[in-house]
Amino acid sequence: MAYIRGEGKPADGSAGDGCPFCRAPDLDDVEGLIVARGREVYVVMNLYPYNAGHVLICPYRHVADYTELADSEVVELAAFTQAALRTLAVVSAPMGFNIGLNQGPIAGAGIAAHLHQHVVPRWGGDSNFMPVVGHTRVLPQLLTETRDLLAAAWPGV
Repeated sequence: MAYIRGEGKPADGSAGDGCPFCRAPDLDDVEGLIVARGREVYVVMNLYPYNAGHVLICPYRHVADYTELADSEVVELAAFTQAALRTLAVVSAPMGFNIGLNQGPIAGAGIAAHLHQHVVPRWGGDSNFMPVVGHTRVLPQLLTETRDLLAAAWPGV
């Protein structure tokens, strides 16, 4: 319901305190649910996950359009996407993944002002009646527990 109500969602495209993806890197990793940090991007748990282990790869820089990323940001975003896939494969053995960017509100971006890539682990039968009947998802693990497992297994740690 917090997601549906837009709680914590910035009212406009402003950076800084108004943007959760600008704010998160200023927190410590546990409090900010940050799994890994690079020079240009970081990986954070999605507060409103589609599935257990759903992570977001965000540039530190407040940018809305993929074409505005610097080459170095694109390269690190791709490398961190690969690392997320490998780490999730080790930690939770999914059967597949959804990977994607939703650029702009019309394309489904919940926070359109700060680009972020989704990596969602998938298992057979992972969708059930709960989203339809209960308007919620059942996750087998707390976000903090999943963050700890992923952070411990992240390459280079």
